[in-house]
Amino acid sequence: MKGIAGRHLIIVAVAVFAGVAGFLVSRGTSDPAPAAQVDPAAGNAILALTLPDSSGELQALQQWRGRVLVVNFWATWCPPCLTEIPDFAAVSRSFAESPVQFVGLGIDKAESVRKFREEHDVPYPLLIGTPQTLELTTVLGNAVQALPYTIIFDRAGKIAHIKLGTLNRSELEGKIRALLDE
Repeated sequence: MKGIAGRHLIIVAVAVFAGVAGFLVSRGTSDPAPAAQVDPAAGNAILALTLPDSSGELQALQQWRGRVLVVNFWATWCPPCLTEIPDFAAVSRSFAESPVQFVGLGIDKAESVRKFREEHDVPYPLLIGTPQTLELTTVLGNAVQALPYTIIFDRAGKIAHIKLGTLNRSELEGKIRALLDE
C-alpha cells in the first residue's frame, strides 16, 4: 500500500509541475526578468558553458562571442519546444550570412537529441544539457525551470531578451534585427 501511495504522490507532483509549467508557457509569458534588470553574472554563467553537441564533441558557447547569440533551452518531450523549432530553424537560415548564431540546449538524453537531429533539419548546433544546466535560468526568472526558454545575447555578450514560452518567427526576427541595427 505504501508503494502505491508513494507512486501516486509522485504522479500528482509531476502533474502539478507540468500544469504550472504548461500554464506559464500557454500564457506566452514574455520577459520573466526584464533584460535590463538582469545581473550580468547570470548571463556570463550561461556563456561560460561548454557542453557536448549531438555528436559528442564539446562546444563552448564562448566561441560565438561577437555574434547575436540565440540560446534556446528545449527538450524532445516538450510540445511547445517542438512547435517553435521550425521557426527557429527558418530564422537561423535567414540570418546565415549575418553575425547571428542559434544554439539549442537540449535538456534531454543525448540519444534523444541525436535522434531528433537526424529526423529534423535543424541548421544550428544542438548541445546536450542537464537539469543543472536549466537551473542557471532560475536567477533569470525561470523559477519553475519551464521550457522552452530563450535568451538572446547582443554582440557584446549582454542579455538583450529573455522569453519563457514560445517565440514565433516574426517576434524572433524582430528581436534579432533590432540587435543587428545597434
